[in-house]
Amino acid sequence: MMMTNEPPALHGFRIFCGMNKRLAFFIPLVFLVGCAADPLTGAWRSRVQFSSGDFAAVKDLEFLYVFNRGGTMTESSNYDGAPPVPPAYGVWRALGSRRFEAVYMFYTTKPPEKLDQLTQGWTPTGRGELKERIELAPDGRSFESTLTLQLFDAAGRSAPGGAKATGHATRIGF
Repeated sequence: MMMTNEPPALHGFRIFCGMNKRLAFFIPLVFLVGCAADPLTGAWRSRVQFSSGDFAAVKDLEFLYVFNRGGTMTESSNYDGAPPVPPAYGVWRALGSRRFEAVYMFYTTKPPEKLDQLTQGWTPTGRGELKERIELAPDGRSFESTLTLQLFDAAGRSAPGGAKATGHATRIGF
């Protein structure tokens, strides 16, 4: 045990300050490790092109995504208002280095059949499920993806209209 002539409180304070200097170095590293563990986390804008199905004719389809820490996500497209559908909600997970998978769902709707039903709005007809495989670029600022769309009717049975697509996304940032 080392003997000092300083009061115990001052000696304890010096030890505390020395520990804080070490912590000041390590705390930013902890945050960097967290970022590396969730490189998909954040907001993204993607151009999506379907090669089959009803959306194949649409040439300007865009998705906005938010991938949350913990594995949940939200997606909205520039066509959510035609026909009116809510955003898609889902989950994502890492498959390997820079590789991810997302599964997200949205509700499908149909217009009123008669003019006097217009006030009832568009009614639910089922749901769609998108499965997306994502390959993140080495710099983490963009990704390429492949998507598969599966449609289901209101009873949950598979419905016609499934399709395949590709996407190219860029990270939204300052």
